[in-house]
Amino acid sequence: MPAPSLADWLRQESDDALAALLRTRRDLSTPPPSDTIVLATRAGTPGSVARACEDLDTFTLAILDALLLAGADTGPVAAAEIARLAGTEIGEALTLLRKRALVWGEDDALRVPPSARDALGPFPAGLGVSSPSLAGTDIEAALAEVGEDERALLTTLAAGPPIGRTRDASADVPLERAQNPVQRLLARGLLLRRDDQTVELPREIGIALRGGVVFEQASLREPELPVHPHQRSTVDTTAAGEAMEFLRQTENLLRAWSETPPPVLKSGGLGVRELKKLAKDLDVDEARVTLLAEIAVGAGLVADSEATTPEWVPTTLTDSWLASPTAQRWMTVAQAWLELPRLPGLAGGRDAKDKPIAPLSEDLRRPLAPTSRRRILLALAALPEGAGVKSTDELVAALAWRAPRRGGRLRDETVRWTMAEGSALGLIGLGGLTTAARALLAEDRPGAIEAMLDALPRPVDHVLVQADLTVVAPGPLEAELAAEMTAVADIESAGHATVYRITETSVRRALDTGRTAGELHQLFASKSATPVPQSLSYLIDDVARRHGRLRGGAAESFLRCDDASLLAEVMGSPVATEYGLRMIAPTVLISAYPLAEVLDALRAAGFAPAAEGPDGRVMDIRPSGRRLPAKARAARRAPGEPAGLTDDQVGKIVAHVRAGDAASARRRGETVRAPQGGGAGDTSATLALLSQATIERREVWIGFVDSRGTASQRVVRPLRVGGGVLEGTDNERYPLHRITSAALVED
Repeated sequence: MPAPSLADWLRQESDDALAALLRTRRDLSTPPPSDTIVLATRAGTPGSVARACEDLDTFTLAILDALLLAGADTGPVAAAEIARLAGTEIGEALTLLRKRALVWGEDDALRVPPSARDALGPFPAGLGVSSPSLAGTDIEAALAEVGEDERALLTTLAAGPPIGRTRDASADVPLERAQNPVQRLLARGLLLRRDDQTVELPREIGIALRGGVVFEQASLREPELPVHPHQRSTVDTTAAGEAMEFLRQTENLLRAWSETPPPVLKSGGLGVRELKKLAKDLDVDEARVTLLAEIAVGAGLVADSEATTPEWVPTTLTDSWLASPTAQRWMTVAQAWLELPRLPGLAGGRDAKDKPIAPLSEDLRRPLAPTSRRRILLALAALPEGAGVKSTDELVAALAWRAPRRGGRLRDETVRWTMAEGSALGLIGLGGLTTAARALLAEDRPGAIEAMLDALPRPVDHVLVQADLTVVAPGPLEAELAAEMTAVADIESAGHATVYRITETSVRRALDTGRTAGELHQLFASKSATPVPQSLSYLIDDVARRHGRLRGGAAESFLRCDDASLLAEVMGSPVATEYGLRMIAPTVLISAYPLAEVLDALRAAGFAPAAEGPDGRVMDIRPSGRRLPAKARAARRAPGEPAGLTDDQVGKIVAHVRAGDAASARRRGETVRAPQGGGAGDTSATLALLSQATIERREVWIGFVDSRGTASQRVVRPLRVGGGVLEGTDNERYPLHRITSAALVED
């Protein structure tokens, strides 16, 4: 009995099986296939087959390779033959491949799409073509006769791929005249010549060199992933410490760029000089600076100013972020990293043109990065709570076995980058996923914040003032105390116990913010758990005694008048209160408001002021045109994963396919077609046929084109024809202008 085609096999499958196929291979559902022939054709394209193989593990892909080795892409093969080639039980793998329509047929007649060879490569299992000349040959004896150099060449090709390029392949010489290993192997028939520069190892030789099996059995088993058992609280607190350090470094970056924004490169990104400077200022390596900058921009805390000379400038979100609680700030950066469509780890490498890749440049953009990141974190989430992987390389090997075709050339590096970045951000601790990260992956933001709050060390309300004018914070300080210490002291070393140093400059800075010497004395007296050293009190008093003797102020505009009575009248008007007019000399008033606004208000109050320039001459300051305030740029969000099909959508697509199959299988009489040139003759004939079917309550076969331009066919029992619509008994509606042909169904 010949093996059925893929379309025939899909037609015989249950609705649940088709629904499972559409959920697994979402590319098959867009646009909805009109029948199983279209569905099978789409499922057999090389691109669709390649996508369907992305999530398959090494064992399942090996079984697919074995099917190709056996020729299942050209004819039916038996499952027993595949099991013999694989050397193991294959039932579970066949079930998975059938669910994805990568294999169909009964166990005695298995088939795979012909395009599978294009999708998986020309050398299944890394083996070459079979050589008929080796039939009946004692291969072991033939291999025993070759020299060491010849065997080394064969062993290399046996590991795959089985082809090699060499100039020695051009000469066809007998064995006694062969001068190198390639010529001798060609003469012995142990290599095949593909062309003048290419040789191929026959399949029989490759299998013999592999010990008589197609696959090494150890490679078909998932490698173990050793883990360290930890207490969940230990993982959480360890990661929380890293998170606090990352947040501190982010704060320092934002403050540094607030004072001196770095320029944007002409090609986009951050320059090497600015990168090195920031790394030195923050006392971190360049990889950490890159991650900090990428997340700051990804979270909308920093943006390109897009000015004539563009710079990387903190946005208005920075102030609210700095004022937020620690757990909320962590949530902002952690969520930004999860959604970041970029790979910061690529920075510092070389692009295709051998040019260095700059941080914040478009070369780092990878739209699928969030999906890869989440897949790696979900692998950690599958471990027992508290368990952490012993080695990142072991996790790399495990994930590579589970999905060897996913991730491209950066597959393994992405795992290493994700582990390092996740650890720096506090989502991973001791190789394991934190409670907060698990909640974040489950889209439970409140739960993630609560978990981080539980993991963070409790803020302390005191410091330890030392005799050498250093202040030790024995833990994270309360927000108000931390702000006070930042104002009056400089951070000397950061960590779980932060060390501050008080200097004359730092005390002057605190006084510049409006604090008084008495307030500083009270701060240290009330918040220090150790006696306040006398040297600190002397320092504060000495700096305060000299501070503020010379004062300056800011003014946007001024008013001057030799008539003191007129100035007194101005100060007595409502304008003085509204615009904050202040007299600094008998003939001079100042205001913090622009001069144009002050003058307009004075004119409205009955005064007749005039504007003057730096030289004392009257000048016209009326605006030259309309002005609009600049709008803040909206933060760009990372693209999310494509939404999966709902049960209702899958059900409609399956029904659509079944209806198309039913229409194809029904016998129909003479077909009436709509005119292609816009004539009216056949249109009236179509309407007449549909009206006849409605009266006689007969089924009618119709061909129509949907809104996407996809042609389909259906069998409908008309209920009513009118208003430009054909209504069926199953509540379906078909616009008449989309019906291309119609015919009565014959019994």
